[in-house]
Amino acid sequence: MDIHRCRFVPYPASAINAVAFSHAALPPVPAGKKNLQKNIQVRLAVGRANGDIEIWNPLNGSWHQELLIPGGNDRSIDGLVWVTDPDEEMADGKIIHGKSRLFSVGYTNTITEWDLEKARAKKHASGQHGEIWCLGVQPPSSDLHAPRKLVAGTVDGNLVMYSIEDGDLKFQKSLIRAPSKKVKMVSICFQSRNVVIVGCSNSTICAYDIRNGSLLQQMTLGSDHSSASKNIIVWSVKCLPNGDIVSGDSTGQVCIWDGKTYTQAQRIQSHTQDVLCLAVSADGRKIVSGGMDRRTALYEPVAGQPGRWSKAFHRRYHGHDVKTMASYEGKGMSVVVSGGPDASPVVMPLRAAGKEFHRTLPHLPQTVNVKSASKARFVVSWWDNEVRIWHLSSPSRDLLNGAVATTDLRKTRKLIAQIYVKGDHNITSAAISEDGTFLVASTATDIKAFQLDITDSQQLKIKKVEVASAGHGAMKVEISPDRRWLSWVESGSNVMAAEITVNEDGYAVSAPSKLRRLHRQIPKNILLGGLGTYDRNVTQMAFSPDSKMFSVADIAGWIDTWVLRVPGEETNGTNKEADDASSSDSSDDEEEDQKDATSERWVRNPNAALIPKLDSAPVVLSFSKTPRQEGEDYTLLAITTLKQVLVFNPLRGALADWSRRNTYAKLPEQLRVTRDLVKGVVWQGPRVWIYGISFLFMLDLSQDLDSQDASALSKQKAGLKRKRDGKENGAGGKMDSQNAIAPHKIRAAVAGQDGATDWVDVEMADADDQKGAASSGVEDEDDDDDEDMDGGELQRLRDGESREEQKKDTVKQKAKWWHTYQYRPILGIVPLDSETVEESNGVSEGVPIPPLEVALVERPSWDCEVPPRYFSNGERER
Repeated sequence: MDIHRCRFVPYPASAINAVAFSHAALPPVPAGKKNLQKNIQVRLAVGRANGDIEIWNPLNGSWHQELLIPGGNDRSIDGLVWVTDPDEEMADGKIIHGKSRLFSVGYTNTITEWDLEKARAKKHASGQHGEIWCLGVQPPSSDLHAPRKLVAGTVDGNLVMYSIEDGDLKFQKSLIRAPSKKVKMVSICFQSRNVVIVGCSNSTICAYDIRNGSLLQQMTLGSDHSSASKNIIVWSVKCLPNGDIVSGDSTGQVCIWDGKTYTQAQRIQSHTQDVLCLAVSADGRKIVSGGMDRRTALYEPVAGQPGRWSKAFHRRYHGHDVKTMASYEGKGMSVVVSGGPDASPVVMPLRAAGKEFHRTLPHLPQTVNVKSASKARFVVSWWDNEVRIWHLSSPSRDLLNGAVATTDLRKTRKLIAQIYVKGDHNITSAAISEDGTFLVASTATDIKAFQLDITDSQQLKIKKVEVASAGHGAMKVEISPDRRWLSWVESGSNVMAAEITVNEDGYAVSAPSKLRRLHRQIPKNILLGGLGTYDRNVTQMAFSPDSKMFSVADIAGWIDTWVLRVPGEETNGTNKEADDASSSDSSDDEEEDQKDATSERWVRNPNAALIPKLDSAPVVLSFSKTPRQEGEDYTLLAITTLKQVLVFNPLRGALADWSRRNTYAKLPEQLRVTRDLVKGVVWQGPRVWIYGISFLFMLDLSQDLDSQDASALSKQKAGLKRKRDGKENGAGGKMDSQNAIAPHKIRAAVAGQDGATDWVDVEMADADDQKGAASSGVEDEDDDDDEDMDGGELQRLRDGESREEQKKDTVKQKAKWWHTYQYRPILGIVPLDSETVEESNGVSEGVPIPPLEVALVERPSWDCEVPPRYFSNGERER
């Protein structure tokens, strides 16, 4: 495979301004009733400065970005709040988990509710007040039918209430009007159902009763003598389960306040600059703070001193300010997710803080925002409301060996077009035909199509083509390989198809028809609770190479397929009886959509219902590019978040023989243990190149994987010191005991009053002493395996294998699969056709492997523009 490493394709990173979990914690349940929490849909919402909202599924530490709702012009997400209703029990004993609703603010006087089922804004509400700076939700009452309210603090010192009863959103009343408009309500949290704590910009923290708007108590922090204004800004407030209040302010201090007397109990100087965000554990035993100095600090109670806290440690996980954070505990996970201007979410362990590694999630989207017109050698990228088209004129082999090998590489690429899509909404998806003559870009409200013509002077002439999208827009768009069909997904789950025709004026797009998906039996208690039909959102689309089959997949793992009906012919690859059965199952609406029986039309694959539901959400759905012979079935590849690689024969509605022989356990362990998810694939005959944000794998589907191939890494790592014993908490892997940064617990035997021996915890003064004590007297249980760090020659001798056998196995293994971590972070990989005829790259099990040339787009975080950050004394940019 020949690779163009393309770092010239831009994709600007956007700062993270807000993060919020739909559930801060799940209540503990007995071991025998864990299934009660199985259907609770926990999601993380991430809001960015460009208005994007990302919905992440924690997935027990896999962290899948399921949905991205693009923002728009002059739009920002600066605050996010989930409202989750209490659970209810049905008459048959089944539990309806509380409905989850997502609200956002963006430094305007408007609150927006988001419809995740349709991936768009649902409602807006505003009042006669200033810009909203903070937003909080009233805790639920013991009375399940008691309504809950949203309370917001504004820039002009107002505290306002919004009603969200009966699925509505509207302004209700103003609770507090500050005597001076110079006072800003900066942060907010609820101490109880009726008491709200507000952090202000005038060195005060106020407690209000929202029932009558009365001021219960005002807590003062004093003056900041290092600041010109001398006012201390309380950037964040949180309440512990016992009612105590935690605040972080512009002096870099974390303060603990008594929740009953509203007096300051403790002040901790843990940051050198402003403390911007706080998070607390569900049991109130841990506090986490993040600040402008890039520090993330952890605090724990002091043993034997109730109400006193001490800083356990701090680390710099971010490259910029730590602006926002949120915690989640449940389903075996205990994590804090933080974000800031460096655009990358960071997952930090909470319960196992200092004992497990943190994990930095990618700043790039899960969807691939790069497409190619392979025959024209165009590379298309898009972000916000802009589309750019690049032309890579020279094949990679000419760059290395041809006449252009000595020329400047920058002359072999050219930016030939920049298209700005009009409207208030950003681009959700884009696609281009293989010959580079038809381009389509979609937003939340419209679909834009363009005809591209290359002039004799190698300039690109752009002409707009009308698309009848009825103002719904689309979340995903796709063009068939033969450029005759345009398909898109609107309202999250509706699949539409329209024919592309050519007339004397150029391209034209016909009126779309709706492709009916199979009805799936979803339990009523799931539909009525949680996120409703959110997991029916279509995230994957694919056309077959001959453009006669079309497939989509949703978050739930259901796959739907359609085949192209030619007038007077039977459905491709099916018999007439099966086709008639499929037609009889169609609804009246479908018959209305497909009135013209004399033209080509899409009909449901008769065996579509036989394709099994995937165990987890698919991240890849793609057809093999190998031409299908007469009578053969298609090859449809699906890869899930659990790293399952499944190959289907969709016309038969069954797993292909390769998948039956090569189960998950036979996949290379390097692929199975990789934490990053798969983003996309590129086909090379029987080979499929699988890539993620940090890896590139090759699997040869014409050969079976051997068990020893899959277990080779396990044998080599059998003696590794770091073992994955026990369950992780959802962030990184476990640290070994000697490298852990958490304070070790040491107990001393003390004589009790009755003569009995009591064990008392002894606090460690310095973390370095832990390592000294551990290394001097305590023997590590894994020290016996130190000599086998690489599973080297000694391990081979133990296995009875010689060097010659190892070499043979390596050659055999490389022919079946291969991997590298050389390229990162990968935005996308797209194929390009070479202008010259090249020789085959070899034969695999009798199947020729065609040459492959790709453009690999990398977007390193250090290339992203970020605002200037704070440097403490003696610190400098590296």
